[in-house]
Amino acid sequence: MISLIVFVLAVIVAGLFFGILKKSTYVNEDGRFKPVSLVRVVAVVLIAFVTVAINPINVERIDAGHVGIKVSNVGDNRGVGRTEYVTGWVFYNSWISRIYEFPIHQQHIDYEAADIVTKGGFRATIKPSFNYSINAGNVADMFQNLRVGVNEMEQGWLKNAIVGSVNDVANRYTVDSIFNHREEFESDIVKECNKRVAKWFNVSQLRTNIVPPAEISESIVAKTRAIQEVQVAENRRQVAVAEAERKIAEARGDSAQAVIQAAGRAEAIKREQLSLTSLYIDYIKVQKWSGQVPTTVAGGNSSFLIQLPKDGKE
Repeated sequence: MISLIVFVLAVIVAGLFFGILKKSTYVNEDGRFKPVSLVRVVAVVLIAFVTVAINPINVERIDAGHVGIKVSNVGDNRGVGRTEYVTGWVFYNSWISRIYEFPIHQQHIDYEAADIVTKGGFRATIKPSFNYSINAGNVADMFQNLRVGVNEMEQGWLKNAIVGSVNDVANRYTVDSIFNHREEFESDIVKECNKRVAKWFNVSQLRTNIVPPAEISESIVAKTRAIQEVQVAENRRQVAVAEAERKIAEARGDSAQAVIQAAGRAEAIKREQLSLTSLYIDYIKVQKWSGQVPTTVAGGNSSFLIQLPKDGKE
């Protein structure tokens, strides 16, 4: 857009200077066309193209969620004389200035695989991924120190800080402890990263995606399987103990019930025996007597007495 504007302005200015906008430039007093006038037109067009080609004026738009830095290339401060924050549409002279745009919202990065060394000297492979954001107030200071744009910064300084933090924290953990306490391991890495980059960045949501060597993987799997088998055996033992305790409790309950029932029966018998007086026994006999008397009575010194039927029969 800026090039088109410069081209039009250059044509107008050069045209006025060479007089190509005047009718007299193209025809003489006799009304005849002047071929030499074409030279002026060509010259104006060439001047306009050259002006566009060497035009130092550029324009850029700083989007929302970004911070723009206008850097002056004139000065003796490490080649950078002055930096200033810019927003919106920015016009600048590309010969003496340059615009850098940095996002200040959350950015996600996935790095390529890299090797690290864990405690004990075992190597492992990581492929870290994480989110980061730039501290908006320190963008100028960051640029003064790093002197690169966003992409170069992500693949250079920030990558070295992340991988270095992972390596240093991994040296405190054995391989199996990394996988048994991965959440703690990665939390320690985030803390270490932010110690190193907190001045300019904030790192979060880091995942190492760590992969151990094949032999270590087999060892971890075997150890995990052994732990699971021990847990299964312990669970079975606890089930057996619980079942045995249940049966003992049931047996105790049955025994207690039998004792209670026996005690009840004994108490009932005791009470019955206490209530069986001689008078009560005679009463029972009377209740069970049919009303008949013996038909034969024998005394100690007497003869038998036989009761005969009244009707003479038998």
